[in-house]
Amino acid sequence: MYNLNEQAVWFATPNIGLLEAVSHYGITDIVMDIEHGIFDITTSNLFILTAKSMGLTVHAKVLSANMTPVEQMLCLGADSVIIPHIGNLEHAKEICSHAKFAPLGCRSGGGGRTLEFGKADSQYFEKQNNNTRCYPMIETAEAFQDLDKILALDTVDGLFIGPTDLSLSQGRGAYSFDDTDKRILKVISLAAKNANKPWIMPAWSTQEQEFAHDIGANLLVFTHEQAILNAGLSAFLNKTI
Repeated sequence: MYNLNEQAVWFATPNIGLLEAVSHYGITDIVMDIEHGIFDITTSNLFILTAKSMGLTVHAKVLSANMTPVEQMLCLGADSVIIPHIGNLEHAKEICSHAKFAPLGCRSGGGGRTLEFGKADSQYFEKQNNNTRCYPMIETAEAFQDLDKILALDTVDGLFIGPTDLSLSQGRGAYSFDDTDKRILKVISLAAKNANKPWIMPAWSTQEQEFAHDIGANLLVFTHEQAILNAGLSAFLNKTI
């Protein structure tokens, strides 16, 4: 088992009870899967507020690769946005620009939580650019092809790898963590290292976790909400039957 500050738990629902348990056990990072989960703007707002009050770092995998989902989650106080379905360099440049204020990008200024409901000054915009993170997902053949150029963007703070969709997009079928998958992961890891930027990977199996850790993953999403519930229910049933 690795350090808890190198691991995150994946949430697909606004499960406050599990969120509290995660915090209790010392895990510091969570991923909200807004794209595939059942978060709406109201539940996202409450979930982020609750998570931040517990001292958790919140990575919001936004609904889509568009301006509004990216800016909304940052305005609600997410520490990072994970942006799915990034295509080529030009697409990454356009979408990731909404995660940073000018002069780096074109994120729109607004009031609310991140301003502590006050008035913005120049330091606020600089602080937001420095302290919030933008992680485009490498999960398409186009993004992989333009990997080094995407990493070079000033609006990109690191990468989040989507192994399943990347394998499908490259015409390799289902992701199986085979030798080709490992080679692809190593290429991404080396590119991130050369750019001096972190990368995150969902790694459900022990073998994936060990491999990703060995090649330099900065954060492993090591389990997800449903797996935790299934494991708990299975353990309970095995004990009582």
